[in-house]
Amino acid sequence: MRVSKLRVYLPAGAIVLLAACASETGTRLAESLAVETPSQDPAETASPTAIEYGNFTADQLFQAIIGELSAQRGDLEQAADIYFELATETSDTGIIERAVQFSSAIGNGRRLLELGLLWAQAAPDNPEPHLLLAFQLLEAGRPNQALSHMEQVLETGGNFEFSILASVADGLDNTTRDELIAGLRSLRQRYPGNSSIRITLVQLLAQNQNFKAALAEFGQMRDSDELTPDLVRLQAQLYQRLNQSEDALAALRSGVEQFPQDRGLRLTYARLLLRQRELAAAREQFTIMLAQAPGDWDTLLSTGLLDLEMENYESAIGIFEQMLAARQNEDDSHFYLGFANQQLGNIETAIEYFRQVRQGVENFLPAQQQATRLAIQLGQFEAAHDWLAQLSRGSSRLEIQFITMESAILLQEGNADHARELLDRSLNRYPNHAELLFARVFVNDSAGDMASSEADLQRIIRLQPDNARALNHLGYMLADRTDRYQEALELIERAIELEPDDPAIVDSLGWAQYKLGILDQALENLRRAYAVFPDHEVAAHLGEVLWVLDRRTEAEQIWAEALAENPESEYVLPTMERLKGHP
Repeated sequence: MRVSKLRVYLPAGAIVLLAACASETGTRLAESLAVETPSQDPAETASPTAIEYGNFTADQLFQAIIGELSAQRGDLEQAADIYFELATETSDTGIIERAVQFSSAIGNGRRLLELGLLWAQAAPDNPEPHLLLAFQLLEAGRPNQALSHMEQVLETGGNFEFSILASVADGLDNTTRDELIAGLRSLRQRYPGNSSIRITLVQLLAQNQNFKAALAEFGQMRDSDELTPDLVRLQAQLYQRLNQSEDALAALRSGVEQFPQDRGLRLTYARLLLRQRELAAAREQFTIMLAQAPGDWDTLLSTGLLDLEMENYESAIGIFEQMLAARQNEDDSHFYLGFANQQLGNIETAIEYFRQVRQGVENFLPAQQQATRLAIQLGQFEAAHDWLAQLSRGSSRLEIQFITMESAILLQEGNADHARELLDRSLNRYPNHAELLFARVFVNDSAGDMASSEADLQRIIRLQPDNARALNHLGYMLADRTDRYQEALELIERAIELEPDDPAIVDSLGWAQYKLGILDQALENLRRAYAVFPDHEVAAHLGEVLWVLDRRTEAEQIWAEALAENPESEYVLPTMERLKGHP
């Protein structure tokens, strides 16, 4: 608990016993203590207001004045020290409260505990010292002791918000939390009308994963307590933890009917509808929220995204154009307008919107990638390249990023010649750039030009001996497409030293070991790779090793799993045909 929170729970009109000692009564106190003070206008001191100080010694009064003056100078540490000593000497409740204020201000939890105990002894019918002790014990990680003082707060006529226990108890072990639950159940019996105790009991039971008991407790609470939006949300959460989504939806549906203006509750309902894929019902809730608050741009954005999910592209376009007109979420709006128009076949319009997404925002690169892809699909090769060149002018880093992106798109769209031309031209400008060389490797791979791929990979490795990606790519290529297995293994072993947990490299290692006949190690590594990355290429390799080891049922099971995800797998089907004679 922070000091600022503690002070909130101090008495609103806490006694400031000596706050005016240095002002209106300063002269009289100084005279009584034989302390000289500057002369003042007699009119100002003729009729000082008398204050009842109790049975304090002159030295105690003097110490009090020093404490107040220290506080006025900003020396709260000294003021706290003085008032702590005075509190222990006098046991005066006013002095104790002042000491609590100073110790609270400097965050001295140990002293606050001592002062709380002293205060409770001096004022046994006052709930506030027990309130102080409860918070300090919670802060000290002693929740069960804190609970006894919470009970004292109630017994002395005070009020305590028990829900703070839930946040503190979240980090406790189940045994300690069980003790708190037992204590709260006892309090619930004694104070059946205290909703805070019941709510906290529900929360602690949920933290202990005892959701059924929490729901049962909630049911009893509903019988006696007025329903609130927070309680509706709590009930829905409990149903969700028990995988009773329909019950959670029913609770939220009833809640929004009872509290139609509570936007947080309606948003919770809409989000659960989304998770349950009840998109039309969720859209209805967003529509209501927009009617309640037309200027809520976050809700409007969510509605537009939901329209995209529901393929209501015309509606989504209307929403994002509205946001653009209001200059709200402009980059997101441009991006989603591009997407919606693309889906409607308005390709030129989509390209225009994608290109308006500005640098520096999250969707900038995806937007430029999509605009480039669409332009290339339209055969606008030069226009696509010129746009990227214009955007990256003055930034070689961005230029190279765009070149690799453009070449990959050209390759994917079946324009390998354009991709090679772009990369050859770029490598004349940046002859030793590893990313450009790697991009050209992919072009060479697609053309089956292994010699050119190897030359570029060897060049990357000379430039960057610790480039695990290049080492792995070359090693796998040699293992898969040549009989240079030992050379391949050495390259992959260098890569695995650099990236020991990369499943792609582990797969390459297993494949090279298989080619060398090291079958047990190959099987171990391929299993490890497949467990982390169940890709159909890894499945083809693992299945082949199992097949060669005469574990054919396992092999066929692995292949079947892969084909369920990729029925036309270019790795699994050829492997099965080669080994079995048919796919």
